[in-house]
Amino acid sequence: MQGEGQLAGTPSVFVRTSGCNLRCSWCDSAYTSWEPEGETESIDEIVEIVEEYDTDHVVLTGGEPLLQPDFDELCTALDEHKTVETNATVYRDIDADLISMSPKLSNSTPSVEAGEWREIHKEERLNFDVIESYIDSHDYQLKFVVADREDLDEIEEMLTSLSEYDRNRVLLMPEGVDRDTLRERGEWLAEVCKEKGYRYSPRLQIHIYGNKRGT
Repeated sequence: MQGEGQLAGTPSVFVRTSGCNLRCSWCDSAYTSWEPEGETESIDEIVEIVEEYDTDHVVLTGGEPLLQPDFDELCTALDEHKTVETNATVYRDIDADLISMSPKLSNSTPSVEAGEWREIHKEERLNFDVIESYIDSHDYQLKFVVADREDLDEIEEMLTSLSEYDRNRVLLMPEGVDRDTLRERGEWLAEVCKEKGYRYSPRLQIHIYGNKRGT
């Protein structure tokens, strides 16, 4: 079940790639970033697996899927409606119906214990040229992970750095991997969305299944 963004509630097949150029402190799929794992599968194998499911929506996510060398070919090979979830640091002109960009706020920066990854993350987490390229070339949404009220000023500042965007495509999503945290943050964040004209994004997968892989 797609739990986030404009298509929340849509039955979906998830293709999750392993490997990421960032190291978010609150990453909920560390097995694709901090400690990447998984098996190598060909495009034909992935397409065959996807076709076994009775749904016409595929979510391509990660990690950072746009780092994969054959990702363009994979997108072309999939006939279903495709959402690509990305941290918006890498641009590729891919065949996708929706680009779900999640530019990282400073709340994602890992601690000093992360070593060189802390500086890499700080340097690479924002690329406004990439964000604007997707805005110009694809149907898109901008999804921000919000941990506290201080993040709101940073979001506004980031948006003013863009030459053009549709405010109705800006979604605020509470950070959290348990129902209580999401409910607490969601209560005040929903009010912010009503006040500022943003859209609210839930994390339905947490509310339905809890924080576990494969959902």
